[in-house]
Amino acid sequence: MSDILLISGSLRAKSSNSALLRTAATLTPDGFRGVTYDGMGELPHFNPDADHDPLPQAVLDLRQQIDTAAALLICTPEYAGALPGSFKNLLDWTVGGVEIGDKPTAWINVSANATNAANAHASLRLVLDYTDAAIVDEACAHFPVTPAMIDENGFITDGVVREGILTSLVALSNRAQAVR
Repeated sequence: MSDILLISGSLRAKSSNSALLRTAATLTPDGFRGVTYDGMGELPHFNPDADHDPLPQAVLDLRQQIDTAAALLICTPEYAGALPGSFKNLLDWTVGGVEIGDKPTAWINVSANATNAANAHASLRLVLDYTDAAIVDEACAHFPVTPAMIDENGFITDGVVREGILTSLVALSNRAQAVR
């Protein structure tokens, strides 16, 4: 069983980004399981001077989960026209490491706003290029999600969005199998 690490760029309890990833964890293709990364709020502020052994446990956990995952699926909001600071901090802890290098990586954008969070996702691509992630373009997608599409347990119920998530996961898992 191979893991697809699901990383939300939001710390909000009722985040539509986290709802998408929670739903994705139930839709992973055979041979894969979705594992939600939930340590973003525990990461210390990135400081290059602190990026050496001994690393904080939260950083070790992040890097270990990325390293052992077969692929990464990210879902992040846009705040003030860019990536959320806490999520950018997470990404900063991965730049220069070998954990993401050549790792099949994709994102799903759930923005229902007029801008479609385009700036955040352009910035995400830029940062992932710095990490040498293997971006799986055919797995990257945009499915607008509104609060009405999320049930009381935090799962997306819309059939079109669920089918789109599955399509993305299949493309991502196919790439992960090809590089194994």
